[in-house]
Amino acid sequence: MICNKDTAKKTAKQLLSVNAIKLQPKDPFTWASGWKSPIYCDNRITLSYPEIRQFLSEQFATQILDDFPETEVIAGVATGAIAIGVLVAEKLNLPFVYVRPEVKGHGRKNQIEGFLEINKKVTVIEDLISTGMSSMNAVKALKENGNEVLGLLAIFTYGFPQAIQLFELEKVKFKTLSNYDILLDEALSINYIKEDELELLKKWKEKPDAFSV
Repeated sequence: MICNKDTAKKTAKQLLSVNAIKLQPKDPFTWASGWKSPIYCDNRITLSYPEIRQFLSEQFATQILDDFPETEVIAGVATGAIAIGVLVAEKLNLPFVYVRPEVKGHGRKNQIEGFLEINKKVTVIEDLISTGMSSMNAVKALKENGNEVLGLLAIFTYGFPQAIQLFELEKVKFKTLSNYDILLDEALSINYIKEDELELLKKWKEKPDAFSV
């Protein structure tokens, strides 16, 4: 679910404008999983553009005040959402922590970095939702720590059904600033892609693990 359609369209245009998202339907990328993909997303690039990171953090902050006003702590999912999470926490004058993919193998062996008391109400910030597994891993770590997770906000999602089902199964509320379908609409409207490429991009979402040109 997107936060707001106008925000979603503007976010999509910004991500495309700085190559935080690249679309190459006829020359697909190879993900770490081995999947061939016509899209590559690296939202950390937005941090290098003050106006864009300001816009994204403001949208997150506004959404938290609207949907999760009881938030006491902001948690970023490592590593992609650490910086944007800090910016959101700063705007709301709230404490910040970040959640590692797993417990650190040395030192204090933390998975949650920063000071986080139990029973605190937390909103999670994520940069990208693909299968949803890394996001849910962070949510579970926070719950196991004795905290209440009010919800999760992300910059972008591919909109895979398994991710949506996972959040529903775990009863975690989530919204994103933009998504794959709106990105394709915007990419076509600014001539970033052509009609025949649009069909390839839609085909990928249906079966991302079996995509071919």
